[in-house]
Amino acid sequence: MPSATRVNTPVFPQANDPLGETLHQLRVDGSLYCRSTVRGDWSLDMPILPGKLMIHIVTKGQCWLSIEGLAPQRLKQGTLVLVPHAKGHSLSSDPQLTPTPLFDAGVERISERYEVLKINQTGELTEVTCGVLGFDLLAAQRLIQQLPPVLVLQHTELGHQDWLSSSLALISSEAEQLRPGGETIITHLADILVIQLIRHWIEQSPQASEGWLGALRDKHIGIALRAIHHQPERNWTVNSLAQECGMSRSGFSARFTQLIGNSVKNYLTEWRMNLAHQRLKQQRIPLMVLAEELGYNSEAAFSRAFKRVMGISPGKIV
Repeated sequence: MPSATRVNTPVFPQANDPLGETLHQLRVDGSLYCRSTVRGDWSLDMPILPGKLMIHIVTKGQCWLSIEGLAPQRLKQGTLVLVPHAKGHSLSSDPQLTPTPLFDAGVERISERYEVLKINQTGELTEVTCGVLGFDLLAAQRLIQQLPPVLVLQHTELGHQDWLSSSLALISSEAEQLRPGGETIITHLADILVIQLIRHWIEQSPQASEGWLGALRDKHIGIALRAIHHQPERNWTVNSLAQECGMSRSGFSARFTQLIGNSVKNYLTEWRMNLAHQRLKQQRIPLMVLAEELGYNSEAAFSRAFKRVMGISPGKIV
């Protein structure tokens, strides 16, 4: 069982924005970018990389996006695309063409995180920057799970905002000139574009008001989620979390289960165990130390909870 030690910390005010905080904390882990300059007839099959997202930024010309289970979409200059669930997809000049795997198409590695591809034929010029991204924050991973199979954002959808055009122009310029520091600029700009894509979807899609995201945006349950995420080691109970967000125990419990689809106790345990799994994959850490960090007063209690949730003992994580 979690230890009874309770750290004296201030109550989180209801004015906090858990969703905004989650977006603020999005940090890309292990990114790789490829700038493609292509002419004529071409079709590129994007690799399926489990646990990764892919972003495509059309900086010149136009192309087609074909994604498994969806009708092909035409992407004009200034379009951003996010494929968040490692689904098979391709970019092409014509969706009827047979695609060539991206890494078999003549990609040239410029650095550890940057590659270029050139296909010089007769025809219209298209320039696309593609990125492979991952997020190491557990809250970010939960957010990504709720996204649709593909997010497409045309710069015209943002009205008079010119930040997107400026960002795309800067990415295109840096990719073309490859000046010192250009790779870093491209990486950070692409990170910002990913967050903007997700934020735009959250603001426009009714789906963003459902499930975990809907709970995060709820003025009461969002506070409880923020409390759990910030201090998973505390001896949280239904009563203490209800008090944290200013609700009765019964009302809080019912509202939480309605939005999350899980009980408060189960969510707290699953959150802790997913954090533990993430930590164990990232570094070697004594199980007792990890147990204490997550509010357990014995390694045995922690290990039982871990195996119950994850289906494997923590000692077998490599």
